[in-house]
Amino acid sequence: MQLWCFSESNMASSSRMQNMVPRPGFSALHRLRKKRKGQRVKDPLDDLLLKTLTSQRAMEERFLQMEERRFQRDLDVEERRMQLEQRRFELEREHEYRMFNVFAQMLSILKQSHSGSSSSIAMPRGLDFNQALSEMTGLGGGGDLQELRARSQAERSVDMHGFCHPGDFQRSPYLSARGNVVNIFRGSTEEGYKAYHADKYDEDKNPNGIINFGTSENKLCFDLMSKRLKEQLTQTDMNLMEPPLLQYPDWKGHMFLREEVARFLTYYCKAPAPLKAENVIVLNGCGSLFSALATVLCDPGEAVLIATPFYGGITRSVFLYGNVKLVYAYLDSKITGTSTRPFQLTVEKLEKALQDARAEGITVRALILLNPQNPLGDIYSLSELRDYLEFAKRHELHVIVDEIYMLSVFDESATFHSVLGMDRLPDPQRTHVMWGISKDFAVSGIRFGTLYTENQDVANAVASLCYFHGVCGPVQHKVAQLLRDRDWINQVYLRANHARLKAAHTYVTDELKTLGVPFLNRNAGFFVWIDFRKYLRTGTFEEEMLLWRRFLDNKVLLSCGKAFECSEPGWFRIIFADKTHRLQLGMQRIRKVLEEREQEILAEEKEQPCQSDQDGKADSTDEVIFVSRHQEPTCSGSSNLGDLIGLLQQQMRSSDWLQKNTAEQFAQEKPEIYDVFSKLVGKQ
Repeated sequence: MQLWCFSESNMASSSRMQNMVPRPGFSALHRLRKKRKGQRVKDPLDDLLLKTLTSQRAMEERFLQMEERRFQRDLDVEERRMQLEQRRFELEREHEYRMFNVFAQMLSILKQSHSGSSSSIAMPRGLDFNQALSEMTGLGGGGDLQELRARSQAERSVDMHGFCHPGDFQRSPYLSARGNVVNIFRGSTEEGYKAYHADKYDEDKNPNGIINFGTSENKLCFDLMSKRLKEQLTQTDMNLMEPPLLQYPDWKGHMFLREEVARFLTYYCKAPAPLKAENVIVLNGCGSLFSALATVLCDPGEAVLIATPFYGGITRSVFLYGNVKLVYAYLDSKITGTSTRPFQLTVEKLEKALQDARAEGITVRALILLNPQNPLGDIYSLSELRDYLEFAKRHELHVIVDEIYMLSVFDESATFHSVLGMDRLPDPQRTHVMWGISKDFAVSGIRFGTLYTENQDVANAVASLCYFHGVCGPVQHKVAQLLRDRDWINQVYLRANHARLKAAHTYVTDELKTLGVPFLNRNAGFFVWIDFRKYLRTGTFEEEMLLWRRFLDNKVLLSCGKAFECSEPGWFRIIFADKTHRLQLGMQRIRKVLEEREQEILAEEKEQPCQSDQDGKADSTDEVIFVSRHQEPTCSGSSNLGDLIGLLQQQMRSSDWLQKNTAEQFAQEKPEIYDVFSKLVGKQ
């Protein structure tokens, strides 16, 4: 066999020989090569990629169309229901206006029969239940409705105190006068709460139900708490039922629980010295604590000083049992005087409210401080706490400090300071601190609250009322076990809880920023204080209630500022401590309401251009900006994948990018990039 060596010289000589010797069919071969070369210029992969991109774009458009049809179908159902409700609402509103006039006349008669009424107090002094009921049922209307609307903001807060709806009132012959007043003492918070329980959102069973952003509950850590409680139930000591647990306890609470609470508060409040179990009282929730303290510290008709806005449930707690009023120190969004942030509580504001009340003959016995503050989310500094306590000492006021959100400070940039952690209390015998597990441990269904006070007279008096507000023995045992597990609380629960709260807060505030809605940016609690004033046609609480009902009609429950006795109409509280899918759907519903409201207002302004400056509408210079005294994240790397996906979804919904950027257009504008991408796809 002869071997051929293929070298460059041999191949070159062979090529020359072929060129010299003509071969038949050379022209046909040449044409075939040119044809193949033309085919390589137009690669089939290009057509395949083009078809793939076109198909992908068609699928995306189809998906968006399906989503739009689904939203439109839901919208049609809502519109039909709203049409049926609209007429009923109009009739109820007319009746409500008439009854508000009746209620105003009732209050006027009550004020004439007593020493007077302060513009900053919530209820008439020494409320006579029998007279209130007789006036309410005896008056049949009349009066000047315009005069009612034109009254000062302070008097308006008196008339609408507690969201009492006299229009819905029917005196029951089975109740006493006091029982009838208690029966009608309800508000929009309870109205919305009832509506929510009648139509709860469920992802599978009731996807069109109401999403609750109004009730301050932590729904982010049910998995952690349920797992922990199940683990505890498998332990022998958790199932142990000693006879004392099944018998009447010390009304202050079982000693083993009070000792555990004292150790717990010593550790987490950073107390300078160990707290004493003898100063601990246990009740079934902080609402009961407010009722008990108001009853033992104040006589009927006396008052407690509190800054507004504040958690509205306190009003009911102090009034229904003890007939104790609240004196308001109004805070507002404008930064004036010594204030450095919106809605800042200062000693000057407390002094003014106290002096105004005393000038009206009102006896103020105590001051209530919420730290962290609900609904603002403010965390008081040590210097602020000291100033408030010194103010109370000068005027011999008891101080009730509610620290129920003390472990729900979810950002490292914010530091919580407990009153129990101060080196020296200005007046320890008049300082009383409350805390409970419902918020910090996401178990609002377990009614447990605790009071720490060094005043044994107060402790014993409150303990007497524990007969009505006690905690059962087995629950006390389980709570003690929970508080004792310091390693799990620190290493597992608090870390996860803070991370989840921060992520949920970031999502909601980013959505608000996208909508251009001002809000207070704080780092404690479960809530964001939002400024919806620009969505009110007029700056009135009637308009605020209409907007609140608009949200409720669109199946999202919020809390309006009136429920917190806010002096400025248009502020709302939203609870963000919820699962991601409910937050996303709830924010979509809020966005829908706000966009519709904005279009309606713009249409009205076009029809009436001369009335562009409406009374009561927020001035843009007065709106609260997004930043606060606590720093906001400055690094883009802090955004997580969920935030980016949410942002992308928002852009897809609000942009025509898919229509403007087709695959054909991209291939024409940037052929070199398109070619590289096509080849890359072809290799996969």
